[in-house]
Amino acid sequence: MRSTTSYTSECIVIEGGKPLKGKVSISGSKNASLPILMASILTREPCTLENVPDLLDTKTTFELLRHLGALVEFEGERVVVDPEPIKTHEAPDEVVRRMRASVLVMGPLLARFGRALVSMPGGCSIGVR
Repeated sequence: MRSTTSYTSECIVIEGGKPLKGKVSISGSKNASLPILMASILTREPCTLENVPDLLDTKTTFELLRHLGALVEFEGERVVVDPEPIKTHEAPDEVVRRMRASVLVMGPLLARFGRALVSMPGGCSIGVR
């Protein structure tokens, strides 16, 4: 493993054919937590995240993962996601339309199943840009 700096940010380059495992510290923000929660679909093993904020969007993400079939336990700032039972590539419209970040589920579903059915995401109106 070596650390390098790209033109946009620092990154870690992993070389070798060994499975990755370990711990990564994340900030306790929604913008850090939601992509990591969605990425839990990429494995079939339980994922434990700490320092996860108790917000509407994180709860909506838990609901989305549960609709897909994952087992999700949330207590305090700790969440355990067991994605092994997920058997569908179809994200439920009624959940996806409540949060713009629902689109983050598309990549992991494509990687796991080779296809994804995700409606247009919703969420709050940002306004004119």
